[in-house]
Amino acid sequence: MAMNERYEPQAIEGKWQTRWDEAGIFRAGSRPGAPKKYVLEMLPYPSGKMHMGHVRNYLLGDVYARFFRMKGFDVLHPMGWDAFGLPAENAAIKDGVHPAVRTAENIASFKKEIQSLGYSYDWDREVNTSSPEYYRWNQWFFIQMLERGLVYRRFSKVNWCTGCHTVIANEQVKDGVCERCDSPVVDKEMPEWAFRITRFSQDLLDSLDTLKEWPDRITSMQRNWIGRSDGAEADFRVQGHDASLRVFTTRIDTIYGCTYVVLAPDHKLVAQVTTPERRAEVEAFAKRMAAQSKTERLGEGTEKEGVFTGAYAENPFTGQAVPIWIANFVLSDYGTGAVMSVPAHDERDFAFARKYSLPVKVVIQPASGDALPAGDALEAAYTEYGVLADSGSYSGQTSEQARQAMASALEKDGKGQATVTYRQKDWGFSRQRYWGTPIPIVYCEQCDPDRHGIPVPVDQLPVRLPEIDTQAVLTGKGEPPLAKVASWVNTSCPKCGGPARREAETMDTFVDSCWYFARYLSPRYDAAPFDPKEAQRFLPVDIYVGGPEHAVMHLLYFRFWTRVMKELGLSPVAEPVTRLITQGIVNGPDGRKMSKRWGNVVAPASIVERYGADTARAYVLFAGPPERDFDWSDKQVEGVFRFLKRVWTLAATHHEASAGAAHDGAYEGKALEIRRAAHKTLKRVGEAIERLSFNTAIAAIMEGLNALTDLGTPESAAEKAAMGEAMRTLAVVLTPFTPHIADEIAEAYGSKDFTVAQEWPAFDPALVVDDVIPYAVQVNGKLRAEIRVAADAAEADVRAAAEADEKVQSALAGKTLRKFVFVPKRLVNFVVS
Repeated sequence: MAMNERYEPQAIEGKWQTRWDEAGIFRAGSRPGAPKKYVLEMLPYPSGKMHMGHVRNYLLGDVYARFFRMKGFDVLHPMGWDAFGLPAENAAIKDGVHPAVRTAENIASFKKEIQSLGYSYDWDREVNTSSPEYYRWNQWFFIQMLERGLVYRRFSKVNWCTGCHTVIANEQVKDGVCERCDSPVVDKEMPEWAFRITRFSQDLLDSLDTLKEWPDRITSMQRNWIGRSDGAEADFRVQGHDASLRVFTTRIDTIYGCTYVVLAPDHKLVAQVTTPERRAEVEAFAKRMAAQSKTERLGEGTEKEGVFTGAYAENPFTGQAVPIWIANFVLSDYGTGAVMSVPAHDERDFAFARKYSLPVKVVIQPASGDALPAGDALEAAYTEYGVLADSGSYSGQTSEQARQAMASALEKDGKGQATVTYRQKDWGFSRQRYWGTPIPIVYCEQCDPDRHGIPVPVDQLPVRLPEIDTQAVLTGKGEPPLAKVASWVNTSCPKCGGPARREAETMDTFVDSCWYFARYLSPRYDAAPFDPKEAQRFLPVDIYVGGPEHAVMHLLYFRFWTRVMKELGLSPVAEPVTRLITQGIVNGPDGRKMSKRWGNVVAPASIVERYGADTARAYVLFAGPPERDFDWSDKQVEGVFRFLKRVWTLAATHHEASAGAAHDGAYEGKALEIRRAAHKTLKRVGEAIERLSFNTAIAAIMEGLNALTDLGTPESAAEKAAMGEAMRTLAVVLTPFTPHIADEIAEAYGSKDFTVAQEWPAFDPALVVDDVIPYAVQVNGKLRAEIRVAADAAEADVRAAAEADEKVQSALAGKTLRKFVFVPKRLVNFVVS
């Protein structure tokens, strides 16, 4: 087959994509006896338009999927759609288009763009989370978890978005507004369904130590989010009332320095303990706090403020009365909603005490050095551990000793105990939306007067979303959309058969993405969420690629869900992913994150149409290390396109002479150098892929191309055969990055199979080491000579060769050697005096 002289990607890329698809080359399970690799990228929300951030995310996984296939693995590399969600519902409210219609259109558009880039997906395993066949199993999981106490109904304060008219997670509140629509977020108390994720808090925390191939920043964020605190609870009896305030503290050793206690403004005891003369001011403050979000109250720059209730509580150790305040920095749903304040040993308490002229009492002194002055003269809180002072019988003990002794004393006296708390809270997942999984619960006044909820029988799943009049139901106002659909919400009780109402709320879409990776294993399996045999074969996911912004939501939720699946006997593993790769952001040409808001989005289709998919792929991979952000550059795209044209030109130039050339004898001279260049490139690219350094892998291919080009036209039979081998090798190393041009060149040079189906070749060790390499020889950092030694020479051999050089001997004469510095393959330095 003759090669076109010009590189025309549009003429070859569609052809190879069709061939791959017809051959089913990317189907998992085709190598049942081979070791497995499960490579996965976070599934996209189909907004209808891909951007280059998507391209980068999927490319990182695609390189590995192709590489591992060539290394002999049975690779599972699937794709699907996170298709439920608020954006589609908001669009329906705005445009009057049913979310199902809009979502289907977006998926078709998104899929077409994905396929145009040549990703190696097994499309037989495609899933759509908005299909009843998928969300049926969301409902099944709900019922299983309800039976095990992992799902419950509660009343709680939630973040209510005034624009989206729904509950959003804490992580979705940015500076008091919704990150999606920029509308104010307010606290609102309402019933909701919650997953008891806190049952797994300690296990989720402990297991972070086993995630050796997760980025440290992700495990650190999860560790901080779970937020284990070891401390003690202590009861402060309220004077004049039959009530006690239970506080949690990690510094019980400082309790003798407590000079006031603080309640959350909405703590249940505030109304009971507030004195009449303080009531108006307390209620006004509490009302003002209720109108603020948690983010506003706890923001880094937020001023700490509070109001005295007029009441006093007794310190359980000293019996001393301390005033009870309410303040903006205490939340009712964190800890016990009450804190003891020790201003001498806590920065926040110190600032608050100084602001409101409250006493400061020093009870911890440094273990060494100068003693702290009295509280009135203290300039800043001393927050370190130390030795107790002015603390009764505990004076003289270290903080560590006192913490244990005081906790034991509280428990003995029935006034408290040592305890552990977690920052992590249970996951409230019910949402006031239409476009989500219906919660499989009905309410029957006769059978369920307390409205705990009656689960729909499993054999009646899925509870399908009803067809709706979009404009009548999706108004964005009033009750939840499903409550407006009388024919759906009114049903019969599964227990008594009488009239009942369905739960009108739907599940958070994070439920969909908690377990989708397992549904890929057997997307049409009907007996369970997925086939346990396939789980035994492919779980855990070996490589997972996605953004770091998902650290404490998706990435924590699906670790929780995998544990549930293991308890249910479905999953053989508790941790879903072995290696996590978090990619950086692709910024627009203006240096800002690509966004419709800024008008700086670069559409992949525009690059593919002009330069081809391989150029788009190679540019994104070559732009920088995967974890780093980079700014889009049209100039650099052009540069990558020129690189691929040079690859094509080299292959086309030598095609006629080298494609079928053979040589049985020795390779010497230029023929040997051609083989060296090819094998060095093969070695460098393979090693770079293994260490997730795709940009340096492509750089190695560029250097190999330069070396082969510089060697000129092959003339002898050996040189022609060596060039043919080099071009086939070049096609192989290009395959993970630019698979279309790789297959075209490989076919032109005689390949009968796709390059991705070929074995990744082993480099010849004898061809990747130079016979001799130069070393610079320095004395006290000054260059004295250059020697040439065997490339694999040991340090002792290099030193001996350097010391044998006449110039070096002269520079060392009469000197005392202090140190010998050896930099492999570069230089040696004699430090003398």
